[in-house]
Amino acid sequence: MSDAVTPHPFAFPDSALVDLRDRLARTRWPERETVGDWSQGAPLDRVRALCEHWRDRHDWRACEARLNALGPSMTTIDGLDIHFLHIRSPEPDARPLIMTHGWPGSVIEFLDVIAPLTDPRAHGGAAGDAFHVVLPSLPGYGLSGKPTATGWNVDRIARAWIVLMRRLGYDRFLAQGGDWGSAVTSVLGASGDPAVAAIHLNMVITAPAPLSDPPTAREQAAIDAGRYYAEWGNGYAIQQSTRPQTLGYALTDSPVGQAAWIVEKFHEWTDCAPDDDSALSVDAMLDNITLYWLSATAASSARLYWESFRTFNAPAVSIPVGCSIFPREISRPIRAWAEGKYPRLVHFNELPRGGHFAAFEQPALFVEEVRTTFRAIR
Repeated sequence: MSDAVTPHPFAFPDSALVDLRDRLARTRWPERETVGDWSQGAPLDRVRALCEHWRDRHDWRACEARLNALGPSMTTIDGLDIHFLHIRSPEPDARPLIMTHGWPGSVIEFLDVIAPLTDPRAHGGAAGDAFHVVLPSLPGYGLSGKPTATGWNVDRIARAWIVLMRRLGYDRFLAQGGDWGSAVTSVLGASGDPAVAAIHLNMVITAPAPLSDPPTAREQAAIDAGRYYAEWGNGYAIQQSTRPQTLGYALTDSPVGQAAWIVEKFHEWTDCAPDDDSALSVDAMLDNITLYWLSATAASSARLYWESFRTFNAPAVSIPVGCSIFPREISRPIRAWAEGKYPRLVHFNELPRGGHFAAFEQPALFVEEVRTTFRAIR
């Protein structure tokens, strides 16, 4: 099988954008919710306003041009096409760093952190903070191939990432991730492969132990966040982990359905005011939503939950680990819980603001967290 790496730009046809606008104009809307908040899901007036902006004002071609300026490429690993961005630093001693997104994210999440990570001296850092950045799209996401058989779980993805980094000439590298990227990155860290030097996580999954008796206020807040997610925030994951194909028909056929499914998470998981849709701009959200729509990846992205959600329990990692806890993250463990899983915890920080989509929402804070973690092992 070929190890070739070839250019593969984002190039959706004009007809796809015309079809999108036509579908948005012909939406059959439900009645409004019977509450005055987001507790029944994304409110009708918010979704209508978002989709009117999408139809009339959003500029996908601007996002596409920004992505294509970063040299998108494709290679085949384990029989599947893997699409990725590879941005080399101008610094000769830069260290390779692979960063993995999750759902409902994409490589678009990282666009605002690429320049400061690759060219730190131009963005308030030192030459030693430089990274060669690799941003793959998960299987079934973006322009990566859609698996046609079962088995593409987080363990297999982690193995593919090691192949990808070696194929790009990196025999030893660093890794970073949140959401599904956290799971993949944790597997990389636990793999025992000497290629993986250290990892950084902005979503940290641990057991709530040890606990004080009675729990401290901080411990209780972490426990309460987990309980809330299990009771009120987990419905999307149960659906995607049990019936991704059924969900895929609706979201692949309806752009409004795809938008509402994603924007609810941008609201729920970002550090925004209750009356705001998200801490992200309307166009930033729509850039990401449009990639899901144009690539028709509603079902294929959801299948990762079917493959791995029941085993989403980060393994113990013996190499150096950094953890960044943002206040609106789904999981907000305390340091003692993280130390139980990561005995070589070189960095643990609780941030003053931000949420689940850390690089997307708080790029400056995210960059400093990554720099601080990997300075510890320089």
